[in-house]
Amino acid sequence: MTNTAMGFGGGKIILVGEHAVVHGTPAIAAGIRRGVSSIARPADQDSLHVEPWGRTWRPNAKSEEPLERAFERILSRYADRPPLRFVVRVALPPGAGLGCSAAIGVSLIDAIDKALGVARSRAELGALALEWERFFHGDPSGIDNLASALGGLLCYRRSSPPRRISPKGSIFLVVAHSGQRSNTKEMVARVSQRLAGSPEWARRALDEVKTLAIDAEAAIRSGDLIALGAVLNRNHEILRSLNLSTNRLEALCREARSAGALGAKITGAGGGGCMVALAAEAEHADRISGALAAESFVEEVGRAA
Repeated sequence: MTNTAMGFGGGKIILVGEHAVVHGTPAIAAGIRRGVSSIARPADQDSLHVEPWGRTWRPNAKSEEPLERAFERILSRYADRPPLRFVVRVALPPGAGLGCSAAIGVSLIDAIDKALGVARSRAELGALALEWERFFHGDPSGIDNLASALGGLLCYRRSSPPRRISPKGSIFLVVAHSGQRSNTKEMVARVSQRLAGSPEWARRALDEVKTLAIDAEAAIRSGDLIALGAVLNRNHEILRSLNLSTNRLEALCREARSAGALGAKITGAGGGGCMVALAAEAEHADRISGALAAESFVEEVGRAA
């Protein structure tokens, strides 16, 4: 048992396939540098303090708080351990489609493993974090926790191991927050209801998203950013047809494209949260970010953490 151990979980950006991935279609995601760090120290009792939120939780399987139930579940996976206090630093906005809850779970497991000397691969860590995610999102696809743990660009299909994608060159993305909070569980239920009510339309839409994911992977590997941008734009149209966009998200997509973005779309659950735009290179990304009337940041993706 070490006196202090630190764990990390990165955020994520879904480039293609959110919602469709819940229904078995492949999706392309990128782990990002912004994320969550957790520090574990010996204590008199287990606790979890999230600094930006100014709150402390304790493990409780019967709590109405999902975080307390999730905390209890993860701690229960470690037998014969001393009590631990966790201090969590979150650099991701919650409810923004950037995988905040998954990053917290990954960082906690990483910190516990390091504190107790548990050897676990990042892929195994990401898989365990799915147990944490279920307390917040019901029946998540598993893409958030794996992207958080593994970093880099991934192609993921539900219930299958993720596959790394090696880009030909750097990919620069601009992420802008709409200022509207999204509820992943509610958005997934909304989409599932729509797909169940229009099965023929659903089949065509899911087939098209599958094709878009294949095209996106090919574009990333070949360095064809024009083709990748076209994929992002088309995926956004499909998400908009599912009533997942908002006036604010639409405005951000327009602003990004007007600033020269090669493509722009909702990323994550929709109904709020973030937009992602594809830039031609680093300076172009900075110009797009500066043109947006929203809190935004630039991410270079494609390299494993």
